[in-house]
Amino acid sequence: MSESQLISTRQRLINAAAELFAAQGITETTTKAVAQLAQVNEVTLFRHFGNKHGLLLAVISESPVFQELGEYLKTQATQTTNVYEALKNYCENRLQALEQAPNLVRSVVGEAGNYPLENRQALGKSLKEANHYVAEFLATVMEREQLHAYLPTQKLASLINIMLLGYAVMEFTSEFHQLWDDKDEFLEDLVTLFLTGATNSTSLVTSEFKQTEKVMDLPANIVHLILQRAKKSGLRDYALIYILFAAGLSTAEVTNLEKTHQIYDTNQHLLQIVKGSIRQVPVNQWIMGKRYGSYTNNPLTKYLKNRKDTYSALFLNNNETPILETEIQDYWQQLTQELLTPEGQQPAIEQSQHTWCVEMLMRGMSLEDMSLITGWDFNKLQIYARRANEKSALEQAIKLDNKC
Repeated sequence: MSESQLISTRQRLINAAAELFAAQGITETTTKAVAQLAQVNEVTLFRHFGNKHGLLLAVISESPVFQELGEYLKTQATQTTNVYEALKNYCENRLQALEQAPNLVRSVVGEAGNYPLENRQALGKSLKEANHYVAEFLATVMEREQLHAYLPTQKLASLINIMLLGYAVMEFTSEFHQLWDDKDEFLEDLVTLFLTGATNSTSLVTSEFKQTEKVMDLPANIVHLILQRAKKSGLRDYALIYILFAAGLSTAEVTNLEKTHQIYDTNQHLLQIVKGSIRQVPVNQWIMGKRYGSYTNNPLTKYLKNRKDTYSALFLNNNETPILETEIQDYWQQLTQELLTPEGQQPAIEQSQHTWCVEMLMRGMSLEDMSLITGWDFNKLQIYARRANEKSALEQAIKLDNKC
């Protein structure tokens, strides 16, 4: 057998094991099932890894969750606008990675005591490397923000990662614990606790800072270009981007939507949000001065009419299964490649929500009404109101100039 064939066989076994471990847990996964999925003989598995624990060792050591973390954090450290946003983005990314394999997390945590020493050492080594990456990340963003930490960044990284893992374990083993309303609330509490308890940034952790230091809404030409690209990409992508700009939902809220959460007729199109801040949100016909269909005939309704599946989820991924937050972000990244905001950055998916919120306020929505639609308090909305006033003032100045 050639070296390339050997590598190919080994990787197929690792991929198959990772898939089965994530789907049904480590205990329930047999070496025979892994070999069958990898399309090799079970003897081949034993020759490469010795036994199931040897295979688990390879899965842990070569997991992209650990391998890609360093590069991801380097990118985040240069792109984020403030330390709150940087920390929240990291924590959200790690939780999303864990959420993709709940059975694997349960097995790794619950069965770790039964693993050979070599497996436990490998898991410990991977966690230590991840901590190192996070510590470097924290050091970079805190130095940029001129924050002083009361603990070494290595210990701060350990605390954050332990709390994230603890949250994941709670969510995967006791979904009715009612300790938090939703993941966003937990993330905000975690980052706020970190910034107030571990650094000298108490004055920075205000309601305005918890959103961003600056609202980053997108100009109309970029919004329409993203929508045009999404339309060319396909019905699903067009509907997805349409909802982000027409209803101002977060990616978490989008993934929780089901077909039955739609309410529409010729006079309205609403979406029922059933998790977190429970409310109804209007789906706008007009986005940044351009009309996208009607209440009954728009990118979302066209996408749903074209669906032949029986899934209840409002959006499906390329594999025709309910879409994940990470997949929505990946689609956004693909659709916004080579586009630049006025700040010289690739548009971030959060900017669709910023853009919607500012536009609604500019149309005349009161803060009280916006609070009901978004589920946000008045303090959090203040910075959006200021940005809407800034844009209105610019429009007024341009009108005056045109009259001269």
